[in-house]
Amino acid sequence: MQKIIRALLAGWGAKKIGGGKCGCIGVVVVFLILYWLLGYVFN
Repeated sequence: MQKIIRALLAGWGAKKIGGGKCGCIGVVVVFLILYWLLGYVFN
């Protein structure tokens, strides 16, 4: 359950941060960074 919440939060954050200017690659990079950072929060 934590991984699902972690992925949803990372996806929402990536859409907010990298959604307009960075393009698809930027959203993926932001998603990976947020997913990694949220791993520390949930552990």
